[in-house]
Amino acid sequence: MQPRNMSMSGVVDLAAVKAAQEAKAKAEQARAEAARRGGAGAVSPADLVYDADEAGFERDVLQKSTEVPVVLDFWAEWCQPCKQLSPVLERLAVEYNGRFVLAKVDVDANQMLMQQFGIQGIPAVFAVVAGQALPLFQGAAPETQIRETLDQLIAVGEQRFGLTGLTVDPEAEPGGQADAVAAAPQGPHDAVLEAAALALDAGDLGGAIRAYRNVLSDDPGNEEAKLGLAQAELLERVQGLDPQAVRRDAAEKPADATAQIAAADLDLVGGHVEDAFGRLIDTVRRTAGDDREAVRVRLLQMFEVVGGEDPRVVAARRALARALF
Repeated sequence: MQPRNMSMSGVVDLAAVKAAQEAKAKAEQARAEAARRGGAGAVSPADLVYDADEAGFERDVLQKSTEVPVVLDFWAEWCQPCKQLSPVLERLAVEYNGRFVLAKVDVDANQMLMQQFGIQGIPAVFAVVAGQALPLFQGAAPETQIRETLDQLIAVGEQRFGLTGLTVDPEAEPGGQADAVAAAPQGPHDAVLEAAALALDAGDLGGAIRAYRNVLSDDPGNEEAKLGLAQAELLERVQGLDPQAVRRDAAEKPADATAQIAAADLDLVGGHVEDAFGRLIDTVRRTAGDDREAVRVRLLQMFEVVGGEDPRVVAARRALARALF
């Protein structure tokens, strides 16, 4: 079903225009007040990445967004894809040198914020510009896509609200989360792991897969390499897929293992973890023999992507056992 206003070409959303105008006026007023007080001054690179919570949201996000676009990274300690995405966002926050700031929100400690933003799964990335919230993306995303999204966000901030970002002092004392991103490798495989992560961020999935496999050939129990390999292989599998065709095929063939596996891969990449798990567990119940085994193996691979300690994985393992036995 199409949205009801799909055919109303040229119609302007007056409420949205008014809200944008009000937000712009507030942003200009806040900047004028800051200038009157002598300005905010230069910030340290470490100030570009910080934690945000419900108590300080007004100050750390809403007020800050009148000076610079604030990107919100909703994450949790148990979320393995978050551990892959967050370092990329942190590194880009430093690289963009004050064009945006990154506020990290632990959803376990800030359930109300998660509900207010309507988040169904993590990682989820939003932005707040001049007090207005904008959804950016959810789930895994290649660095090229993230950069394009950030560039568009910065352009909107500049063109609609006059936000030119913060001045960063390169001579500031090191410290904080942002500086930790550039820490030198220490372990025996860290150089290869760092190269693999950079390849993954750049969309070089083949290079990332080879690098992670090289680490695992020497250290089969390396958890970082296992997680990275599972994520890179997942992204490689969904490359070139037509999401509409895949989902249509899955809807028409509920007992087809190949169709359901492809749809589950798309679910997982989109951050819909429980949907992916539930789809494959249902398929295990409907299939037998080699098809059932293929579904089971793919489900175990997905557990690696999400992380064995994730409560959704724990619940899915129990459901899988019931489906099998």
